[in-house]
Amino acid sequence: MAASSWGLLALYLGVLLLAAWPLGIWLARISSGRLPGWMQRLEAPLYRLAGTSADQAMNWWQYALALLAFNAVGLLAVYALQRFQAVLPLNPAGMAAIAPDSAFNTAISFVTNTNWQGYGGESSMSYLTQMLALAVQNFLSAATGIAVVFALFRGFAARATGAVGNFWVDVTRITAWLLLPLSLVFALFLAGNGVIQNFDAYKDVATLEATSYQQAKNGPDGQPLKDAQGAALMENASTAKQTLAMGPVASQEAIKMLGTNGGGFFNANSAHPYENPNALTNFFQMLAIFLIPAALCFAFGRAVGDLRQGWAVLAAMTLMFVIAVAAITPAEQAGNPLLTPLGVDQAASVWQSGGNMEGKETRFGINASSLFAVITTAASCGAVNAMHDSLTPLGGLVPLVMMQLGEVVFGGTGTGLYGMLIFAILAVFISGLMIGRTPEYLGKKIEAHEMKLTSIAILVTPILVLAGTAVAVLAGAGRAGVANPGAHGFSEILYALTSAANNNGSAFAGLSANTPFYNILLGVAMWLGRFGVIVPVLAIAGSLAAKKRLPVTPGTMPTHGPLFVMLLIGTVLLVGLLNYVPALALGPVVEHLMLWPGQ
Repeated sequence: MAASSWGLLALYLGVLLLAAWPLGIWLARISSGRLPGWMQRLEAPLYRLAGTSADQAMNWWQYALALLAFNAVGLLAVYALQRFQAVLPLNPAGMAAIAPDSAFNTAISFVTNTNWQGYGGESSMSYLTQMLALAVQNFLSAATGIAVVFALFRGFAARATGAVGNFWVDVTRITAWLLLPLSLVFALFLAGNGVIQNFDAYKDVATLEATSYQQAKNGPDGQPLKDAQGAALMENASTAKQTLAMGPVASQEAIKMLGTNGGGFFNANSAHPYENPNALTNFFQMLAIFLIPAALCFAFGRAVGDLRQGWAVLAAMTLMFVIAVAAITPAEQAGNPLLTPLGVDQAASVWQSGGNMEGKETRFGINASSLFAVITTAASCGAVNAMHDSLTPLGGLVPLVMMQLGEVVFGGTGTGLYGMLIFAILAVFISGLMIGRTPEYLGKKIEAHEMKLTSIAILVTPILVLAGTAVAVLAGAGRAGVANPGAHGFSEILYALTSAANNNGSAFAGLSANTPFYNILLGVAMWLGRFGVIVPVLAIAGSLAAKKRLPVTPGTMPTHGPLFVMLLIGTVLLVGLLNYVPALALGPVVEHLMLWPGQ
């Protein structure tokens, strides 16, 4: 890895730490309810309308039922807005109604914070749908994830109360006092640096030169003409104009990053100059993705009364993240050994001149594109500023692994931390068995009930990924979407199911996934991957909240030092990743070995 790559990584982590520390203090105050009086007075009418109050606590199953009902209503609302967008206002481009299977997939995608997009935003969604359906769910799905980790905080900190908080209060406070203010500031920054924000109609502009292309030739009836073999007849065409999509982009872009949502206003996502115009906006978009997940680590330490616990979790996340960046960047800088400059022998060390720039924006380059790819897949965001399908095999392996670890390397807003804490519970259980002592974590005994729930939370996503991939590979409808045969085509399917079940949303976009088969399969994977983990996590929070908090004794295993950090990383790698090794061997590993025929 070049010095410039290390410099960019060091700058990024340094600025992230400086920004996350004060935000962590504020998050801790939100989770504990220690808000200024004027904020509480503004909240009170909202709670009365909802029939609750800030002092009304819930047990874990009440919290879970409220969460599931809230998200089910959101699912229906997003689906309905897509299906009726053709007759609704704020549709200057005259977008038609979304097909039922695509609307089903998209509704689940945004409600579950996945933001998988089987459609092109600028060619499918009206301004109203983008704002009222998609952007609103960007806020609410992010707030849901943070609310769950707040409940887990209370489970560790509670002293035999059994209460984990109030979902309605949590989601209100997170949205009103965290996500909205941050998004407003960030949206103004983006708009000031070239990200568009308007309600204009799409604009036709003259290009500097005409573009020639081929298109299907139609007959008098308007239907495509075909030759004797059934192939479409093509004709030459040219155009000297381009249609530029407009819209309220900056407002959606801000929460897309801060909420680790990832769904772009445009099909090209953060590679589009209207979403991500320059290197400065690119850096701050990367910073926004990790900001809340990193700050939650500091909030966790304050919530349990020991800042060292938050630092330990953050250290484990950061170390795995740095290793991932150090793996993907050299792979992309080296490029493809089969693509050598003219006149250079294939055995030479010079491969693609300048590295693998295929699918990358020249305004960002390899370093920023590689860093972005790791950040977005480590953080359950899914936004992209480069085409992941064009990464080298080893380069593409890294985003896959980041997701398959369970999205716990920083992870999504809330989801990353509660996923890592689940692995921490498993780590102390394993260590307790090794020394013959009842496992404890943060003063709470870890017993059989917690371990059963932990096993469910950890195994849900691997089952969905591997079973879903098997179904897609065996089904003709699944194989029909593969544009690249062989190992890379398998990687595209594996990536899609990994992304869906882990609620990431990025893609190896060579797979044609906007079909009824994939829309339904991925929709089911997204829903179960989200709530199949949340419910057992809330059950663990409730179980821990009902237990007494034990004092620290000389026999208590420290969970804040380097030894525990390495134990936690080892648990994540062994338990989280080993499930996928055979599948990875059939995809990116085989494809990498195929680059050197005969070796």
